Amino acid sequence: MHEDHRVSATDTIDTLPRGGPAASWLDRQLETERLEFLDRDDVDDRVKRSVVRALEHICTKFRYNEKFAQLAMQEVADIPRPRILELGAGHGGFSRELLERHPDVEVTVTDIDPASVDDMAAGDLGSHPRAVVRVEDATSINAPDQAYDLVVFAQSFHHLPPRAAAAAIAEATRVAKKFLIVDVLRQSPIVQPLRLPLISAVILLGQGYPTAHDWLISELRAYSPSALQALAAHTETDIATRFSNDRIHQVAVMSRGDLDKV
Repeated sequence: MHEDHRVSATDTIDTLPRGGPAASWLDRQLETERLEFLDRDDVDDRVKRSVVRALEHICTKFRYNEKFAQLAMQEVADIPRPRILELGAGHGGFSRELLERHPDVEVTVTDIDPASVDDMAAGDLGSHPRAVVRVEDATSINAPDQAYDLVVFAQSFHHLPPRAAAAAIAEATRVAKKFLIVDVLRQSPIVQPLRLPLISAVILLGQGYPTAHDWLISELRAYSPSALQALAAHTETDIATRFSNDRIHQVAVMSRGDLDKV
């Protein structure tokens, strides 16, 4: 039987549960409208920069950038000079890893936050001959159709509310053959209440309150595969999806074409 992933009659796109249209009552309680410090206009830039630095440290320590780069390379393995757009780059560690791994890859490194873009542009990415660093809104990408081979949104997609997330899917699949999302894995509502206090305490001790706060919020705002499919369906475009996870990250690949052929 074909499963309907559209937004349910009792939800609008703006109220789509992060657990998907059929999310249980408990799952719906385990989400929040509270914003991360990174998304708030009333938070000092120094606090935001401290969170970005902590996230960069975590990605380096646990080799997340290497894992994300490997996932991206698998999607463009048959392309000699892949053109990759990174959205929500933050510290730029993922794009930096791509440039080190592939001698001919061309990356466009973007973030909606001008301060993050300034930081990346002032570093090695800003002077790299195969990198362009710029401000970009994921919901309105300044690029023609099929300008890239791959768009990647790593560890940041959950920042987008549902309507913006659907717009980002529409835009990413418009400007590229494939759209790769790697984000926080939405845990089972049975497991989540047991693990959140412990992991929050560990991050609090190791990285401080702002990072622990944003990590906790990101867990509660993460999209499930069902929600991602509902977001794709809302674009009213025929988008194919493929999912996998490693118990830490949710991986989704989307395309307006046949994923086995693009």
